Order: sequence, then C-alpha cells, then structure tokens
Amino acid sequence: MSKKKRKFTPEFKAQAVRLARETKDRSLTEIARDLGLPLPTLSTWLKKAEKRELAARSPDQDEIDRLRRELEQVKTERDFLKKAAAFFAKHQ
Repeated sequence: MSKKKRKFTPEFKAQAVRLARETKDRSLTEIARDLGLPLPTLSTWLKKAEKRELAARSPDQDEIDRLRRELEQVKTERDFLKKAAAFFAKHQ
C-alpha cells in the first residue's frame, strides 16, 4: 500500500524554514517531528531556500563579500609585516 503524497503550501514551507533557522535550542529532527514532516523533507526545503537566497543576491553583495575577504588578507599581511619589522629592529 503506497502512501499518499502530501502537498504543502509555499507559506507553510517558508514558516517551517524560518522556524528551523531561528530555533537554536532544538534539533532539526525535533522540529521536523513537531511539524509532522520527515527530516529529509525539511532538510530539502532548507537547502532550496538557501539556493534561492544565494541566487537573489545582488552584485553589490558579491563585491562587498570579495572586499571583506581581501581586507582580511591585507590585515593578516600587515600584522605579519609589523612582527617582522619589530623582529629585525630588535636584532640590529
């Protein structure tokens, strides 16, 4: 006997994803069980929501992320050079 496939509204899916993201004190398994969902279903909804959000990112956000990574690298290099300069100044 096959199970009847249930249909969920986009609103229900969005609420389930929001609940899963915002709830820190319970596991995904518990949340899925409370919603009457199989864990793989909730996990799939979360992955699809993340993909949609990444696709909806603006080019400006991509540039901001790139600049943040570059800034972090420059800070690391600066800190290294400060230490190197102090080391050589001390040993001259």
